[in-house]
Amino acid sequence: KKTSDSIRELIGLQPTVATMVELDENNEVISQKEVQIAEINLEDKLLVKPGDKIPVDGKVVGGESYVDESMINGEPIPKVKKDGEEVFAGTINQDGVLIISALKIGSETVLSNIIRLVEKAQSSRPPVQKFANTIVTYFIPVILTIAIIVFCIWYFILGATLLFSLTCLISILVVACPCALGLATPTAVTVGVGRAAEFGILIKNGDTLENAGQIDVAAFDKTGTITEGKPEVDDVIAYGIDENELITLAASVEQNSNHPIAKAIVRKAGGLELLNTVDFENVTGKGIKAEIDGKTVLAGNKALMQSNDVEISEDILSTFDDLENQSKTIILLAVDDAVCGILSLSDKVKPNSKRTIEELHKMDIETYMLTGDNESTALSVAGDVGIDNVEAGILPENKLDIVHNIQSNGTKKVLFTGDGINDAPALTQADIGVAMGNGTDIAMESGDIVVMEGDLENVVAAVQFSQKVMRRIKENIFWAFAYNSILIPVAAGVLYPTFGIMFRPEFAGLAMALSSVTVISLSLLLKRYVPPIKRAKN
Repeated sequence: KKTSDSIRELIGLQPTVATMVELDENNEVISQKEVQIAEINLEDKLLVKPGDKIPVDGKVVGGESYVDESMINGEPIPKVKKDGEEVFAGTINQDGVLIISALKIGSETVLSNIIRLVEKAQSSRPPVQKFANTIVTYFIPVILTIAIIVFCIWYFILGATLLFSLTCLISILVVACPCALGLATPTAVTVGVGRAAEFGILIKNGDTLENAGQIDVAAFDKTGTITEGKPEVDDVIAYGIDENELITLAASVEQNSNHPIAKAIVRKAGGLELLNTVDFENVTGKGIKAEIDGKTVLAGNKALMQSNDVEISEDILSTFDDLENQSKTIILLAVDDAVCGILSLSDKVKPNSKRTIEELHKMDIETYMLTGDNESTALSVAGDVGIDNVEAGILPENKLDIVHNIQSNGTKKVLFTGDGINDAPALTQADIGVAMGNGTDIAMESGDIVVMEGDLENVVAAVQFSQKVMRRIKENIFWAFAYNSILIPVAAGVLYPTFGIMFRPEFAGLAMALSSVTVISLSLLLKRYVPPIKRAKN
């Protein structure tokens, strides 16, 4: 079910129809028709309207627009696409009309490749061997053999009565009933999984519990996992006006845009009263232009300022460069050809990310960041939280390959945590895939563990739960072995010649029941367990 659900979600991202167009020599549309995706051939020209999904992998040959590629690279900020740039099937065109030429179709698209990677990784995962079940498999014939041997010794060699010899045989079979061994694993797993759920950690199966406590490497996606997954305003620097006025102006011109940066600026304005704008113009790849009270207001990058003949002083340029070197997104605001302020934005690191990485290091677990974002931003975030290794600017198949390479020598188990469609292959390939509960349905289907509410500390808590449950399973198995090691010889009559002690079948049955009750009671103690990372927090 896990496989079929996640694959079905991925397939649902693929559009089923597209608009095919015919262009004249000036690249103007002279005709258009709706076609099925299967009818598209290489180099066919396709029209993509705002809000539509890109139908195939292609190259832009007309128009300019922002495209949301978060399903491919996991990044929340859309990318500008113009002539000559590649676009990918399943990504979403936002605000402009694009004409693309088909480069890859059908099973050759990046999205189709992601689907294949998930299918391959899920089908190749080996089953985990159940230690307790293996013991039980051999335990029963061994006990039968012991019981028969004991009967033969008492009856044929020592000359005991048939009743006495049969009593020993039956007592051994009753006292050695493998109920406690059979209960050792499932009771601990059931209670442990239920207790973990109370902390917002959904563990999908018992195999996951066994593997999670043995990981050597923890790898993380960046956006939405280590960071919040959406930009927020960091710095507000005003020139000649106060900060509230600057934020009001910026939010007023941005309020009609759906761009994540625009939404962040409007959020920053909070309860401030926004101004009415006219002649709103979204300049793709540069910013926004509008009029407020007869004044021209620009909000965007340096290219927008330059194209509107706005001079930027050396002091402002220096501040701009300093903020840009911190891997922040910078918005300049100008009123009537004069820059009046700077806003910087960044995708903030989650408050508990650093502590999560520190706790993993205390457990001698190596850490990686695998992200589609640029290297400077990735290194900056990794430095903030203390991650050991960084792989930046990578595609979904690269994430899978890196996880596979870490696993390839057979000595390291990998936990991967992510929240996006682009993380699905790596989540499936990893020994343990942890999906953030605030992420996509596909990621949650591909993961072995779902961490609700995006609480990254629960990744550590999941590992600690696993280690605790596995310790309890081993304690249960030890108790069951100790019980059998002591009582089987007693049931066999070894104390009878010296002390006259005979272990009758009814007492053997009582002892067997007590053994099972003990194992269940030990497992139920897990209901009181609190992971150390949660105890420290409280």
